[in-house]
Amino acid sequence: MKINFKNFGFLEFLVSASAIFVVGMLIWTASTRPAVEAKANLVKENHNKVVDLINDEINKCGNNEEGKFTVWGDPCNGEWIADKVVNYINENLKIENPFSDDSKVKTDPDPRIKAEGKAGQAVEMGVIFVMSSNFLPDPGSEWIVGTCFKSPCVAAGNNELTSIYR
Repeated sequence: MKINFKNFGFLEFLVSASAIFVVGMLIWTASTRPAVEAKANLVKENHNKVVDLINDEINKCGNNEEGKFTVWGDPCNGEWIADKVVNYINENLKIENPFSDDSKVKTDPDPRIKAEGKAGQAVEMGVIFVMSSNFLPDPGSEWIVGTCFKSPCVAAGNNELTSIYR
């Protein structure tokens, strides 16, 4: 087979360049996939650490006995201060954000918005958000913990949201 470059025009160049670009992008995607997946798994593990810690404290406190305290210092039968919980987590759980050196766990009025993202809103990837309102001692009180680990966050499977009940 002989290629005649005399008839190689703009259209042939465009088709060739497009084919090279597509093959290059497929190779790049395949080669970076394991690293992206490892980051996402680390964020999921971090999210589970936070949820497990809070659930463990709920179980440890059990029936809200007088004189029992959480590991962060709030009384079991009282209101749990969100900032104290987040400070304890950031100081003691060895949580690592693979997307940034910035904060690992923060409070937010509505972690659902941070974890799912909204149009035109910047998303902090890998940051775990704990509801900023304090966790009340009333049965049925809810706290939400959420994070985003892959863009777009609003897409199914790109975020973690967990409701914790007392």
